[in-house]
Amino acid sequence: MLPLRPALKFGALFIIAACARAAFPAPLADDPGCTATDRRFMARAYELARVAMSHGGAPFGALLVKDGKVLAEFSNCEFATHDVTKHAETGLISAYSPKIDRATFAASTLYTSSEPCTMCCGSIRYAGIRRIVYGTTEEQFLRVIGRPPLPHPLASHEVFARTAPGVLVLGPLMEAEGLAIHEAYWPKLRTTPAKS
Repeated sequence: MLPLRPALKFGALFIIAACARAAFPAPLADDPGCTATDRRFMARAYELARVAMSHGGAPFGALLVKDGKVLAEFSNCEFATHDVTKHAETGLISAYSPKIDRATFAASTLYTSSEPCTMCCGSIRYAGIRRIVYGTTEEQFLRVIGRPPLPHPLASHEVFARTAPGVLVLGPLMEAEGLAIHEAYWPKLRTTPAKS
């Protein structure tokens, strides 16, 4: 077999990269219920997702905000701690529930870089948090990971509608940024289980 000339090799790599890139999902439109304030705090949730990556965690971050003030922040540290409950949302609730009363949780908004999984939905529900804003939908980031869509996905909107109908769930928000974070992380770890 003859080796490819550099120009042809570059062209072939460009075509392969373009085809691979085309396989990633297009970001969904922002939830119209989200505000400019929500965008500001979602940007911070995405920063926390990047912090998680820099410390060996999966790209997920969460923060709790009340009256425009950040009360708590947490980045996924499941792999570093070997604790499967250290998703961004459950980790935040576990670390801060001894310090934050239930009335404060109820009056706050939880911002999370990606849609909460069912485990995290349970923690959010039992903490009494009444408003959640997420960035990237679970179904979208699972596509980035390379997992086929589930035949009957269970979105967090449905989990809360059925178990805690008073909880307001907004999202996606700024999903293009979230998908870019996932694209930078997961292709290297295609065999690693997805956790939020």
